[in-house]
Amino acid sequence: MLAKKETLVMNGQSLTFQTGQTLLEVAEAHGIPIPTLCHLKGTTPTGACRVCVVEVEGARTLLPACSTPAAAHMVVQTESPRVVAARRTILELLLASGNHNCAVPAEENGDWTEFQLRVQAADQTDDLCPAWGDCKLQELAYAYQAHSDRYPRTAKAGSPPELANPMIVRDFSRCILCGRCVQACNEVQVNNAIKFGYQGAKAKIIAAGDRPLKDSDCVFCGECVQACPVGALVEKDVRYQVRPWETQKVRTTCSYCGVGCQLYLHTKDNRVVKVTGVDEAPNHGSLCVKGRFGFTFIGSEERLTDPLIKENGEFRKASWDEALDLVAERL
Repeated sequence: MLAKKETLVMNGQSLTFQTGQTLLEVAEAHGIPIPTLCHLKGTTPTGACRVCVVEVEGARTLLPACSTPAAAHMVVQTESPRVVAARRTILELLLASGNHNCAVPAEENGDWTEFQLRVQAADQTDDLCPAWGDCKLQELAYAYQAHSDRYPRTAKAGSPPELANPMIVRDFSRCILCGRCVQACNEVQVNNAIKFGYQGAKAKIIAAGDRPLKDSDCVFCGECVQACPVGALVEKDVRYQVRPWETQKVRTTCSYCGVGCQLYLHTKDNRVVKVTGVDEAPNHGSLCVKGRFGFTFIGSEERLTDPLIKENGEFRKASWDEALDLVAERL
């Protein structure tokens, strides 16, 4: 049975929607951008970060678009002055919630473009976040001109990173507790390896028993890394080694099994440095541990670069023409 179609007004436009859609889904369907941090496509919306708040006529407070059901005759504003001010405050609180040195200027009247270029020029330092240039929080802080020094930093800013894991660095000081990694692990991959732990100021994402990932049920599929909107989860080999603007993306098909997962090879200087999933069928962005992390063999110095022919128990190098002629003859 087809869902009933209704209409609402968003930013002065009359929009149709299907019963059951959220305000965020209605906006996306009609090309109206609403920023999000905690929302993960295909999972249960939580409204945890509040960045997607919108103003609904008649409502006493601003409502999170990701978890608010659309209703007939609603009148919604997605970028009203009240909404913009609320988002800026939310972003400034998130910037103060940990070690988020997002290159956001403290001065009120600074030249934003000049400031960003100056910081980019001095990028090769551990003082900057490893996700600099590929961070949703940073992107939104720029867009809403949020300031990093509006509120005092929390104690979490000094939390040490977990470096013991073979492929993933967990930096608790940069975690904004959006929950995307938990949803990616539990609802998308259904590995149930991580969850929210502790309460209040001590809250953080933990594996069972608050153990390192290498000692937990984690299978290192990296779904949590791809879902993380900040620098709290980073591929270990890429951390501080490669920046997004230094790479090129090449789409290809994973060769490990017959599923045909679509992936992007991120290359620098003609070498693969990182792999991410393509948000299309059959994998819809998800990858297994081999697909995401098993690529170092491509640039291995031990790879064969010439055909070898065995003679008298020993291998010797041969040309491709000689090798193909030999194979054809024996076939």
